[in-house]
Amino acid sequence: MSVGGLVGKIDKIKSLAVKMGRKVYIPSGAISGIDAVKAARMGRIRKATLTTTKNPLAFKGVKYVEDRFGKLGGIKKDLVLFSGPAQKAVKYFPQNINVAAVLSLAGVGAAKTIVKIIASPAVKKNIHEISIIADAGNINTRTENILHPDNPKTSFLAVLSAKAVLKQILEPVKIGT
Repeated sequence: MSVGGLVGKIDKIKSLAVKMGRKVYIPSGAISGIDAVKAARMGRIRKATLTTTKNPLAFKGVKYVEDRFGKLGGIKKDLVLFSGPAQKAVKYFPQNINVAAVLSLAGVGAAKTIVKIIASPAVKKNIHEISIIADAGNINTRTENILHPDNPKTSFLAVLSAKAVLKQILEPVKIGT
């Protein structure tokens, strides 16, 4: 589920899949609206942004955060940890922001997808807000994820997304794009 590792390599992966006669399936993970983003991409997407808000504990051990902000356990108000392109977000937050990779692969790419990451002591869920401005219309989603009980850096929905993709591969009828 480390989709961030695919950023910057998707063309090579596509080429290898074609050469080998295989398909590569990438789950939507912990975000909603990927079907709409893929459809909007058939026209033109002018702007794609993702704002992710997580409890500070989710960023424990993240070198980028510790180098710039120290330990976050004592923060009292929201703190913007990062704002910039998805390609940098997935590099600096490899265990926290795979949703940025999925959004950028489905949409306008990692260089053009803008990501904002917020540590908030007030939240208990991982919150992902997507805003797309496209010729087909504006798409706005907000997904509030329950933390996975075995790994608070990820969402329970991300695990279920992988299961859903496996089921879709096996089903004779596919729903959605």
